[in-house]
Amino acid sequence: MSARGIGLCGICVLLWAMTGFAQNSDAVRQLEAQRARTLEEIERTNQLLGETTKSAQSSLERLNLITRQIQSREEVIRLLNQEISILDSQTQVASVRITQLNKELNQKKKNYAKSIRGIYRRGAAQDKLLFILSAQSFAQSLRRVRYLREYANWQQREAHDIIKQQAELAHQRDELERKRADKQALLGDRERENANLQAEEAQKKREVGELNKRRRALTAELRDKRKRADALDKQIEKLIAEEIARAEAEAKRKEAERTAGQPTEARVAETTGGYAMTQAERKLSGSFASNRGHLPYPVTGPYAVVGTFGLRQHEDLKYVRTNNSGIDIRATAGADARAVFKGIVTRVFVVPGYNNSIIVRHGNYLTVYSNLSQVYVKAGDEVDTRQAIGRIFSDPDDGGTTLLHFQLWKEKTKLDPQPWLE
Repeated sequence: MSARGIGLCGICVLLWAMTGFAQNSDAVRQLEAQRARTLEEIERTNQLLGETTKSAQSSLERLNLITRQIQSREEVIRLLNQEISILDSQTQVASVRITQLNKELNQKKKNYAKSIRGIYRRGAAQDKLLFILSAQSFAQSLRRVRYLREYANWQQREAHDIIKQQAELAHQRDELERKRADKQALLGDRERENANLQAEEAQKKREVGELNKRRRALTAELRDKRKRADALDKQIEKLIAEEIARAEAEAKRKEAERTAGQPTEARVAETTGGYAMTQAERKLSGSFASNRGHLPYPVTGPYAVVGTFGLRQHEDLKYVRTNNSGIDIRATAGADARAVFKGIVTRVFVVPGYNNSIIVRHGNYLTVYSNLSQVYVKAGDEVDTRQAIGRIFSDPDDGGTTLLHFQLWKEKTKLDPQPWLE
């Protein structure tokens, strides 16, 4: 292969390697960021698991926390495997690049050495002068002068390229060693995470065995909790119906005022029988909807979801079926509930088993925060995103368990809050 062909091949390999490295490096950074977030979640869950639990219900929540912990640990291992796979790919690319650089370097050295030997054999200065003077015309002499100048420049470039490629080769070898070291570190991380996972799975088995022994107590507690939850849902539905009726009456009154020629703002419901909104409320509702998936969790400090939305069959306890109108979020003692979006407090009420509850309206969306020991707001108050609105109740009879029950409604329909939270 000619020197020019080798050079073009080298450029192609270099561009391919640089593109691959850039893409892989970005992917590794993203994976590292995901892994860091997941490890933070594991740390938060560990903190919550450290709190004492006494009742069967709290033991069930503890089991759910451990299950969540195992899922997070499996996610960390999955991310580590992806990082290792990318490093393997990068190592292969680096090895190919080193091989190609070696070939190019050896060829350049041969060409350069050949040209140097030729110059010394012929006697450089004398041969150059004879070469110029033996031209058949003045124009040919000028061309030969240019040729010799270009040849000398080529020699300089070749020498420079050899030095440059030697440095690039050393860099690539260092990079290869670094990636091998990174891979070894990741393999060590994976081994530790696998050990942690095995320990957590063994702990989960012990927790399941303990709950199976307390099956009767757990079933009774779940039955009582379902009754309290039904009472909360009925109260929320009643309050929502009252608000819709009031808004509808207000809409009719304003319509009568407009018919009578009085300037007034209309209230319009999005759906038949829905909440009649002002223009500002319609704008707020649209803004709330556009933030789906980006709303903050409604608690301060470390948290973990221990009760998910809807009807669920527990994967480990076949006799446990739950039907949740929202989500249950475990927090640390002293944590506050906070508004997930700007809105207006429409109701503050009490339901046995859920202590104080707050409803915040965001147009025709409503968020409900239940099980508060203290309330920082009152009906009619405007609240901002992330504003603390109440202290979450910590049960002194259950080792200080701190649990927020959070619901999301649109008009009269319950929604799963988790897809809306970031």
